[in-house]
Formats: sequence, C-alpha cells, structure tokens
Amino acid sequence: MPGSCLLHKFIRLSFDHPHRDFRDATHVSICMLLALFRAVALLPLPILHAVGRLLGRLVYAFPGRYRQRLQANAAQAGYPDPAFARRAAGETGAMMMEMPKVWFRGDESLSKTVSDDAHVVEAALAENRGILFLTPHLGCFEITARYLAVRLHIPITVMFRPPRMAAFAPLLDTARNISGLKAVPATMQGVREFVRALRRGEAVGLLPDQAPGEGEGVWAPFFGRMAYTMTLPGKLAAQTQVAVIIVAGERLPKGRGWRVHFSRVPDPLPEDSQTQAALFNAAMEKLIRHAPHQYLWSYNRYKTPRGAPPVPPMPADPTSNKPPADSEAVSHE
Repeated sequence: MPGSCLLHKFIRLSFDHPHRDFRDATHVSICMLLALFRAVALLPLPILHAVGRLLGRLVYAFPGRYRQRLQANAAQAGYPDPAFARRAAGETGAMMMEMPKVWFRGDESLSKTVSDDAHVVEAALAENRGILFLTPHLGCFEITARYLAVRLHIPITVMFRPPRMAAFAPLLDTARNISGLKAVPATMQGVREFVRALRRGEAVGLLPDQAPGEGEGVWAPFFGRMAYTMTLPGKLAAQTQVAVIIVAGERLPKGRGWRVHFSRVPDPLPEDSQTQAALFNAAMEKLIRHAPHQYLWSYNRYKTPRGAPPVPPMPADPTSNKPPADSEAVSHE
C-alpha cells in the first residue's frame, strides 16, 4: 500500500543516513508505530473488521497489479465473479486491521476464539510424537499459533520470514514471542530449530503457501494451475516422522471472533517430494474452499522464482479449480 511504501522508504533513508539524529528519529518513529498499534488494539473487533473491510475495498477500487492479481487468482480457483473479488479484498483489509488486536490484546482475542476440531490435535498428541502445523494465508493466521500455545497448552515454534526492513524486527518480536510461542526466522538456523523441536516431540508451524526460493521447491498443482511449492514440510515430516495437520483461523461474522479448523493429513506420507507437495496443496485447497473469501488471493502464488525449472504441464484431468456447487453459498461476513 502507498502509505506502507513511504514508511519503508523513510526508514531506509534514516538508517542509511550518516548522522545519528536521523537514526534516533527512526527509533522514535518505530516507537510511535508500536504505540499506534497498541492504541488500535483497544478498539472493538467489530469496528476493526468493519474499517478494515472498507479500506480493503477502497484499495481494490484503484486499478493496478494488486487488483489484477487478486481477480486472476480467484478466477483460477473458480471464483470469477467481481463481487467475490471485492469481498475478498475487504477480508484482506479485515485481516490487516485485526493483527494489532491479536498481537497486543491476546487474552481478549483468545476469549473470542473457538474450535470444533480440537479432538484432531488431541488424537495426534496421544501418538507421542511431534506435530507439524501448516497454516495457509486464510482468515486470521496469526491467531492459530496463539490458540495452540495458550488455549490448548501446546508449546509451538513458528517460522516467519524476517521483515524486509530490519527496523520492524523488534516490533514483530514483541508481538509474536509470547509464553509457549517462539518465532524463528525462515533461515537454515530456523530449520535446525524446527528439527530439534520436532525430535523432542514438540509442535512447529509454518505458512506453506509461499513461493520458495531456488532449489527449495517443486512444481505441484494448486487450484488447477502449477505452482512452485516448498518442499520443506515434506522433508521435515519424513525426517522426524511427525503428524501433519492443516490449520486455519476462520473469521466469524459481525466481529464475533474466530473459529480454528484442524484437518489431519493422512499417514503415511508419499516418499517423493512432488507427490508430498501435491498432497499438501490439495489439503489446503479443501480448507480454503470452506471460507474462500478469506484467502489471500492477491499473493503472487504462481510466480516463477529465479533459477526454478520450467513450469511443467498440469496433470491429466485437473479438477481442483472447480469449486463445489455450494461453496459460495456459505456466508462468512
């Protein structure tokens, strides 16, 4: 968004500037931003969602790459209706506005969080092995790890990509590191911490629907089109023999909170990385179909990373881009 770009540019110039006064000014700016987030977190969730949906639709109203990509990706999944795209843009705004509430009013947020699928996690815990949670960019993905750590009392290590602007790192560390929840960077150091945690029988979580870097993925179907998909989840599961569960935090109507969904990926997993990636993508698709308006369709999921092999053709008889007949009849506003 334009405001975010301007803030990033200001911070970059400030840190690159040789004079200490400018660096001090940047530190003050980050402190002010943190104070703003805490103030926003005090607002009632229905207001945050309503404002976010309004802002999301306003951003979508301007022609540009964001709107084109959202429309194209939604249509690829079988949702070509312009009304669907506008509603999805509104949900993206709601996602942005609810983050300060989840980060800085955790107890209040968790009091508004429910789940009908906790038995899926309990069954996996009874097997006395680690659990790998895969969370697509669906609904409020920030609430899921907190629900596991605080409500279900499952210590979990989660992986996040470091922010492009290093100045934001302390803010995100403050927001994401709470009791029972540890955030690690998406680097080799973070992968090693994941392996150690899983071998101890603990839980880890990551966002699997991000385009990986060179040599870190394979091509696999995702909503009827080949997408470069990370192989890390399959490698972790095969190396540590853990349970794999897809999890998402669906946004409830009228600011009532969130409902966390858990879906177990059946054992045993395929041995080859390409079939593993296709299996995980299919499991994510099924969960996304439950609340398609809340998926982050604007993400550049089908990009070809530098150094990636050529895009292969889709497997025969692809059907994943055809939504069920009643998939758009479910209301999530």
